[in-house]
Amino acid sequence: MAKRTFLKAEWNDLVMINYEVVPGILKPYLPAGTELDLWEGRAMVSMVGFMFNNTRVLGVKWPFHINFEEVNLRFYVRYFDGDKWKRGAVFISGIVPKYIIATVANVLYKEHYRRLPMRHSVTPAADRHTNFLYEWKLNGKWNKLGATVSNDLAPILPGSPEEFIFEHYWGYNPWTDTVTMEYQVEHISWEVGKVNEFIFEADIATLYGDQFVPYLTAKPVSVFFAKGSEIAVRMGDKITITL
Repeated sequence: MAKRTFLKAEWNDLVMINYEVVPGILKPYLPAGTELDLWEGRAMVSMVGFMFNNTRVLGVKWPFHINFEEVNLRFYVRYFDGDKWKRGAVFISGIVPKYIIATVANVLYKEHYRRLPMRHSVTPAADRHTNFLYEWKLNGKWNKLGATVSNDLAPILPGSPEEFIFEHYWGYNPWTDTVTMEYQVEHISWEVGKVNEFIFEADIATLYGDQFVPYLTAKPVSVFFAKGSEIAVRMGDKITITL
């Protein structure tokens, strides 16, 4: 039986900048029982900026917590439940502008979120393009993540790099050394738009640690945009791994 829905919302205007990393730097974040989900043998991380819209927690719209930005750094894993492989994401760190959102994510799902001032903009660009920009203020300076995207959208193709990045429908977090939190994320397959230009300017060392600086300052493997859709996040479940 499916778990009770914890959160419903819309994830909109997702900009995802994807980098290859050495697998070893992800080991400290790898939940028990999971293994890295590789793209053509490569370990990937993604810097993600998007909008949370029309947010409802347990069916309730909390005042001033309905529409807001999020930026996160994530990587990809898979877990075999004894019957099938489940493909999921692990969040190294997330940024939101609301204290309550960060607290709920950290307490209920063992995420690693922080609250920072945030803002975003969506502006028309030439030749049927749109500029999407997400910003967050850290130590008095605005950090940036954004892209210039074609207005012409298309379905995600099976077997494509976009499918690998976008279609992970589970979340996994380390609860203890032997217990992993698992939760399901439901949404339709998204439409994507071609990215012509991108920007990522951030204090990577402060946000994510010195070990990520060489990778997140290198040329990304890819930059993707998805229009997004309504999503549902189910209540989490703890998996105990026997060592």
